[in-house]
Amino acid sequence: MTDRVPKGVKVLIGAIFLARLGQAVVVAIVGLQVYQITGRELDLGLLGLVQFIPVFLLSPAAGFVSDRFDRRKVYAVGLMFETLVSFGLVLYSVSEPTSVMPAFGLMGLFGVGRSLVAPSGWALPIDMSPPSVVSRVVAIRSGSFQIATIIGPITGAVLYDRSAELPYLASAIIYVASIVALFFVPKPTTIKMTQATTPRAAVRDAFEGLRFIRRTPTVLGIITLDLFAVLLGGAVALLPAIADERLGVGVIEFGWLRASIAIGALGMAIILAARPMRRHAGVKMLVAVFIFGVATIVLGLTTNFVVALGALAVLGAADVVSVVVRSSVTPLATPEHMRGRVLATESVFIGGSNELGAVESGLVGQWLGASLAVITGGIGTLLVVVLWWKLFPALREIDRMQDITPEVVFGGLHPPP
Repeated sequence: MTDRVPKGVKVLIGAIFLARLGQAVVVAIVGLQVYQITGRELDLGLLGLVQFIPVFLLSPAAGFVSDRFDRRKVYAVGLMFETLVSFGLVLYSVSEPTSVMPAFGLMGLFGVGRSLVAPSGWALPIDMSPPSVVSRVVAIRSGSFQIATIIGPITGAVLYDRSAELPYLASAIIYVASIVALFFVPKPTTIKMTQATTPRAAVRDAFEGLRFIRRTPTVLGIITLDLFAVLLGGAVALLPAIADERLGVGVIEFGWLRASIAIGALGMAIILAARPMRRHAGVKMLVAVFIFGVATIVLGLTTNFVVALGALAVLGAADVVSVVVRSSVTPLATPEHMRGRVLATESVFIGGSNELGAVESGLVGQWLGASLAVITGGIGTLLVVVLWWKLFPALREIDRMQDITPEVVFGGLHPPP
């Protein structure tokens, strides 16, 4: 058994890095642009909602497609949708818009792309990696993801400060480069669905991922922890309002606020890639989510730009610990031929935690103001950790991630000696 990351996985991570870079530019700048047009926190929440609805509706079918066809091609098709959105936002921006409705429509199409990108993009690195390096590959992927998330908002803010359409044009070019890189990724050898199917059987198979999660307490607990913690504690959607109203900073500083989350996350990802978690992964994940909640509360309380940067960096670092554990345990606990459907269902939960969290933050922010919305969300995250500690004891029992298999999970998560 080797501890070396296969070359094909490295090329794949490069393609995923480029895709995330394009996505980070679009998501950061479209939120800023919408807030500058309307000045309403509610619109930041609605922007998350229009992205979530296609993911919610299409993910079961996207997971089925990911399990039946070459996941590289499924991933590429999803990126093509996101590329079209970037070009559409270029046209939207040059028109000097006064309405945000076209932006909402384009970001709905962006959600269609995400419904395809999520299951295939998460499954592919696991498909192509030996079990002994899965946690390291997940950490490296997370690190590259965070580097893109650092570069994206800062680059986007600098370009947006020059001209509104430039960030989206840059994003479109980056997406094209990512699609080209996928041609150099070898085809995985994982088991695929091959049996003939009727329309009724296809619908049944598409929802099999949800049934698997529901009857697997370890996977159910780890996904719903992330769902509710981020649903309540997600402060990112309100950053345009916090930067303007609470901190009194401009466009460039806003870019650094967005990037500081990824800076903290990158630091943690580097640590976990060099020194993967050996033991007690479940307890470490629960502690990390608790720290996430504390950092969110600090962000809501502060009026100091530097303190806000620090709180966001801590928040990002804590989030990576949770992501690495979840992104390792969920696919390892899932049979190969079901990974696409399970990860598609997971993407609804996780995507829902981000997008619906944005809606929740937008509604509460419109009612109480951005600061109180962030503080109450952080408190909610702390309560979720306490509840999940009691409701899902299987989470505390997760020890060595490399010992996770479908058989072990269904046997109670007690690996053989």
